[in-house]
Amino acid sequence: MNASIRTFLKEEDGVTALEYGLLAALVAGALVAVAGPAIRDFFETLFDALTGMVTTATTPPA
Repeated sequence: MNASIRTFLKEEDGVTALEYGLLAALVAGALVAVAGPAIRDFFETLFDALTGMVTTATTPPA
C-alpha cells in the first residue's frame, strides 16, 4: 500500500499536462488581447455573409 502511494506521489504526468494547459490559455488570452478587434471584424463579416446566403437560399422566388 505504501509503495503504491509513493509511486502515485512521484508521478508527474498530470503536472506536465496542467502546465501545457495553462500555457495554451495564456497564449490564447494574449492572442485575443492583441488581435481582438481584427478577430471581431472577421467574424462579423463572416456571419453577415452567411446570413445573406441563408436569406437568399430560403427566400422563395417572386
